[in-house]
Amino acid sequence: MTIAAMTADDWPSVRRIYAEGIATGNATLEREAPDWGHFDRSHPAECRLVARSSRGDLIGWTALGGYSARKVYAGVAWESVYVAEGARGEGVGRSLLEALIAVSEEAGYWTLLAGVLAENRRSLALHQRVGFRRIGVQRRFGQDAAGRWRDVVLLERRSEIVGG
Repeated sequence: MTIAAMTADDWPSVRRIYAEGIATGNATLEREAPDWGHFDRSHPAECRLVARSSRGDLIGWTALGGYSARKVYAGVAWESVYVAEGARGEGVGRSLLEALIAVSEEAGYWTLLAGVLAENRRSLALHQRVGFRRIGVQRRFGQDAAGRWRDVVLLERRSEIVGG
């Protein structure tokens, strides 16, 4: 597996993997993947990565999204990570997050946040393995596509090298 910067040419595969995550019902409350224009505007280019299999197939992606437009929070961002259905459980998510942590620190981010649906135990365990800690649970935080209210576990990872 290789990790590389995401490009616009990767978007069809990134969007497909995002849609696979949405289809699980436990990856996000989003109901459909955005278009490239929205994704490109809302995720800093220096913190968007993809994973490719040894055959060159795109098997996962990760990116940061904005937390706040206020300058005081310039080093805080939301993190997302998605792995293709056929590559789950093979360490792709961990490799992506470890690489994202490194590039996010190079870009000056000191806090990464993640909101994980409470039932998504694999994602919760993955985030814990790479240094995220549980802040709390946002009860009945949003509705899924079936109209069920879902709890979201709020996680954070503070850099040990950026932001003191």
